[in-house]
Amino acid sequence: MTLEDQIYHDLRKHLDSQAVGFPKTRSKVEIRLLKHIFTPEQARIAACLNYKPEPLETVYERARGLVKTPEQLSRILNDIEQKGGIESYLKNGHRVYCNAPLVVGMYEFQLHRLTPEFIHDFDRYTADLNFGLEFLGTALPQMRTIPIRKSVPIHSHTHTFDEVFSLLDGADGQFAIVECICRKKKRQLGSPCQVTGRTETCMALGDFAAAAARNHMGRLISHDEAISILEKNQQEGMIFQPSNTQQADFICSCCGCCCGMLRMHKSIPKPVDFWASNYFAAMNSEQCSGCGKCAEKCQVDAIVVKNPSGKPSEKQVSIDLNRCLGCGVCVAVCPARAMSLTRKPIDTLPPATREDLLDTLMAERKGLAGKLRLTGKLIWDALSTNQSHLLKR
Repeated sequence: MTLEDQIYHDLRKHLDSQAVGFPKTRSKVEIRLLKHIFTPEQARIAACLNYKPEPLETVYERARGLVKTPEQLSRILNDIEQKGGIESYLKNGHRVYCNAPLVVGMYEFQLHRLTPEFIHDFDRYTADLNFGLEFLGTALPQMRTIPIRKSVPIHSHTHTFDEVFSLLDGADGQFAIVECICRKKKRQLGSPCQVTGRTETCMALGDFAAAAARNHMGRLISHDEAISILEKNQQEGMIFQPSNTQQADFICSCCGCCCGMLRMHKSIPKPVDFWASNYFAAMNSEQCSGCGKCAEKCQVDAIVVKNPSGKPSEKQVSIDLNRCLGCGVCVAVCPARAMSLTRKPIDTLPPATREDLLDTLMAERKGLAGKLRLTGKLIWDALSTNQSHLLKR
């Protein structure tokens, strides 16, 4: 192994020790991903950071042997942030820095640096079993699904963290609209989105919005424009997936044909076990006309329409509650008003902030035994639900 390769292996090992791991693979494709983002000098500096945001002075104590002055370190950190390798924001009036996970983090920050080689390496890495076990094995997911506004009755009590416009009202600071990297990636691969032709659909809030604007990833927008964009997103049938925190850092508007999260959802037998959502869809069979619009619009293939007799009046609609995310898209499109959302018996309360979320992930990371149990669960779920074909993916 060359000295340069060792630098990247050391960074990979460091990132794997953080709140969201960065596991190695036999192909070593993860090293190519790091080389796409970091120079050797930047890789050494990134290994001096932590998942917890820290001021420049603290980072400098670790990087003292790599740079001459705090000013030089600041310039290097800013360059790494511009390339999407780390996160940075203001905390109590002082700039702080921290490592970013690959997902959600460094990958999304490559919005303007996508190359065919990077896309190929990223897809290969995220398809690897080691990555899948690390990503699915976190104590909490990094994102959650909340209902679109049209799917929840006005008189019902909904937590502010489960209501998309309340998340905007509770945001601290600015709003930025960002091009969806998943749709951009699919478009570059020759498979444009089947749900929307718009590109600016994902939103950053607060510190994430400021960072998006500072790093030329997105443009700042007003509160009214943010509401207008979210209204259009729900009209087109997208799923709202904000950060899994009460104070949202971002709100993604996702589709089943492009979104990496939802594509992972379709690849496992009981995805709801790994998702955060407080609702599920229910159907009134007496009101259902069997039109099938709910199944057509469902982004996660949770609704199936069967017609054994071939007669339109005898269509049977069923909801797979192992897959339903409670997004409410089916409720909004049902002309017979046969679909509704039901709140789960026990509410899932997200952590207050991103720091709280990452602290929980770090404290409850799975070891080898935990990952073996997770592997067993995935195999059992596939066999017990007659989805053994998923084991071949």
